[in-house]
Amino acid sequence: MGIGTYVVVWLISLFMVLPFGVKPQTDPVPGSPEGAPEKPRLGRTALITTALAAVIWLIIWIVVTRGVVDLRGTS
Repeated sequence: MGIGTYVVVWLISLFMVLPFGVKPQTDPVPGSPEGAPEKPRLGRTALITTALAAVIWLIIWIVVTRGVVDLRGTS
């Protein structure tokens, strides 16, 4: 469950981080969309996304293990 949660949090974080610092091309290359980023910086985006997802996942883990939210159910 922990790995699945991390993957979901990572993907959501990716879509939150993607638009930051992106500037459209000043002189679009023929055949590319006008809104395509000039420098996508995917490596930097992946690192920021990984760090953000780790922090969010850690908060979720603490909340679940401390019993603030019971995901296992009491029967």
